[in-house]
Amino acid sequence: MEQREYRKHVGLFSAIMLIAGSMIGSGVFIVGADITRVGGTGTFLLLAWGLTAVMTIFGALSYGELAGIFPKAGGQYTYLREIYGPLPGFLYGWTFFAIIECGTIAAVGTAFGKYLGAFLPGVSDGSWLLGPWHIPAWRPIADIAVGPYDLGITTARLSGIAIIVLLSAVNVYGIKLGSRVQNLFTVTKIACLVGLILLGLALAPTHAPSQAPFVPQPANQALPFLVALLVVQTGSLFSADAWNSVTFIAGEVKEPRRTIPIALFVGTGLVCGLYILANAVFLKVLGATGIAGATSDRVGSAALEALFGPTGELVMAGAILVSVFGCQNGLVLSGARVYQTMAKDGLFLGRAAQLNARGAPAFSLAIQAVWASLLTLSGTYGQLLDYVIFAALGFYALTVLGVLVLRVRRPELQRPVKVFAYPVLPALYLVGALAIMAALLVYRPAFTWPGLAIAALGVPIYFLRRGIRRRA
Repeated sequence: MEQREYRKHVGLFSAIMLIAGSMIGSGVFIVGADITRVGGTGTFLLLAWGLTAVMTIFGALSYGELAGIFPKAGGQYTYLREIYGPLPGFLYGWTFFAIIECGTIAAVGTAFGKYLGAFLPGVSDGSWLLGPWHIPAWRPIADIAVGPYDLGITTARLSGIAIIVLLSAVNVYGIKLGSRVQNLFTVTKIACLVGLILLGLALAPTHAPSQAPFVPQPANQALPFLVALLVVQTGSLFSADAWNSVTFIAGEVKEPRRTIPIALFVGTGLVCGLYILANAVFLKVLGATGIAGATSDRVGSAALEALFGPTGELVMAGAILVSVFGCQNGLVLSGARVYQTMAKDGLFLGRAAQLNARGAPAFSLAIQAVWASLLTLSGTYGQLLDYVIFAALGFYALTVLGVLVLRVRRPELQRPVKVFAYPVLPALYLVGALAIMAALLVYRPAFTWPGLAIAALGVPIYFLRRGIRRRA
C-alpha cells in the first residue's frame, strides 16, 4: 500500500487561528459565575483569570521549545514519548482519547444544542427522543461519587452529534478545507468577543448593577483565599485549554520549528487578554452579585441582556453558537492527528495510522466521532471533564518538566526556539500546576481521584497490548 504523508498547508495565520479557535468556546461566558461564588468578589474573579493567563502563557512558551525540537505530528504525545519513553506517551494518548479530547468534543457538541434552543424551542436537553435510562450515583468511598447518569437521546444531544459528524466529514477532505473553516469561524468569533468588550466599555446597562462588594457564601463552603484561587482554576483553565492543539498537526505546518512557537505565544496571549477584558466588562455591566446569580450561569447572555434587553440575549446566543462551532472544528481537526501518530508507533488501532488520498486521518476522525457521540448520549460530559482535569494538568506539568530534563540529558539537541527566562519560567509553571493539583486533591476529591484512576487504567492496557503484539 502507498505510504501517504501529511501535506503542509498550514501557515502562521492559520496556526494562530487554530489555537484561538480551539480555546474560545462557551466557557468564558459561563465559568465566571462559579468563580465569583467561590471567591466572593469581582477582584477575585479578575485575579483568577490573571493566574490562568500566566499559567497558560508560561505553558505555551515552554511548549514552544519542545515544538522546535520535535516538529512532528502528535504534539504532547510525541514530546512525552521522546522524553520519557513509550509508556508515559501511551498513558497520555489513552487519557486524551478516552476522556480529554472526545469528552471535550461531546461537551462542546451538547453546548451547541443547548444554545440552539434559544432559536428552536424544541431543541433542549429535557426533550427526550429515546430514554432516559437512569443510573444512580455510585460512591466507592464517601467523598467520591461517580454518576448519576441519564442515558438516552435528547434533541439537544442529537444536535450536538450532528455537528460532530458534520465537522468530522468536512475534515476528511484534508487540512486545507478544515483550516479554512477554522479561520472563518475564529475570525468571526474573535470579532464577536471584541464587539462585546467594546460595547460593554462604551455603554451603560439599562439597570445599574449591584454595588455590593461581596457575594454571600455559606460558612461551611468558604475556602481560604489562596486555596480558593487554586481550586477555581478547574473552570478558567478549562476555558483556556486546547492551546496546544497546533502541536498535534505539526506535520502539516509550514516551517513548524518557527511557526508553532510563534503561534503558541501569539494565540494564547491574544485569547487570555480577551478573556480578562471580557470579565472586566461583565463586572462593569452586572457587578459581582449579578455574575454569581446569572441564570444557569450564562454570564455572557446576562451581560448583553443588561445592555440591550431580551434582544441582546438572543444576539449573545447566536455569537456563542458561532464560537462553539469554531471551537468544535479545531478540536475535531487536531485530535485525530494524535491517534494517527500513536498508531504509527504501534500504540493504537492499526488502521488509524493510515491517511486517505487527501492526506487526512479519515479512520481516526471516524472513531473519534463515534466515541464522542457515545459520550454525548451519556449526558455526563461535564462530569467526565471534571474527573480528568487533575490528570490532564498532571500531563501538562510532566511535559513542561521535560524541558528541564532535555536541557540536562540532551544538551546537543537543536533548539531553534528557547524558552524565555530559563529555568525560571518552566519552574514557575510547575510550582503553579503542582499547587493547583494539591488543592484539588484535598478540596475536590470527587473530581481528582476518578480522573487519576482513568489515567492509571492505561497501564494494564499498555502492557496487555504489548504482550499481544509480542505474541503476534
